[in-house]
Amino acid sequence: MARVLSLGEAIAELVHDGDTVALEGFTHLIPVAAGHEIIRQGRRNLTLVRMTPDIVYDQLIGAGCASKLIFSWGGNPGVGSLHRFRDAVQHSWPAPLEIEEHSHAGMANRYVAGASGLPFAVLRGYTGTDLPAQTDTIKPITCPFTGEQLTAVPALNPDVTIVHAQRADRAGNVQLWGIAGVQKEAVLAAKRSLVTVEEVVDELEPRPGALVLPSWAVTAVAEVPRGAAPSYAAGYYERDNAAYQAWDEIGRDREEFAKWLNDVTGVKA
Repeated sequence: MARVLSLGEAIAELVHDGDTVALEGFTHLIPVAAGHEIIRQGRRNLTLVRMTPDIVYDQLIGAGCASKLIFSWGGNPGVGSLHRFRDAVQHSWPAPLEIEEHSHAGMANRYVAGASGLPFAVLRGYTGTDLPAQTDTIKPITCPFTGEQLTAVPALNPDVTIVHAQRADRAGNVQLWGIAGVQKEAVLAAKRSLVTVEEVVDELEPRPGALVLPSWAVTAVAEVPRGAAPSYAAGYYERDNAAYQAWDEIGRDREEFAKWLNDVTGVKA
């Protein structure tokens, strides 16, 4: 059964230096508060994994938490580039950042393979692209039944996956609804998992289309109201578009970012 912990306790116990960490969420239910707690606790040398890294990954990279990023697209949605990500890749500031780039389909299938206990996934999605020439974890494979040339990608099994959801009960069963992305697969693929939630309730009320992660699949739950802000949580609050626009100015300047790191997280840059 998943344990209900504070956010600080959960990060301290589950996220270690050198871990492979996935913070998943697609436009919605992004575990921003958990990312900020990782920064506050000073984790280093993390391999960060996410299909669509946005501003919380920019913040983690700028804070020096990451040594590698495995991803399929990176940007500040609706605004532009991730400037701390760009600075790390182009100028190794605050530290060099290795990148491993895949397609969305490749990343999703890697999580599915990891959740299924398989060593790799097979897909057609890389045909006609130059990604296989740039990424060592994309390999050709021949179908044993038809002879068709396909592409294989290795399973993703993060040391810890962190997602955000609307509710959990006191036994650690998690309920989320709205855009689900690959949260379920990323949790099931991981060795450990943390779900931050808007609220812990006595009983989960049925909702049409809701996804339930059973307590046996979750290591820990932390109650973190507004834990996805400035992204949104369906049924709780809307996306804060102004915060994404403001981040563009903060993220593009090292001194402004250092002020953000001090003022918002209390960590010295």
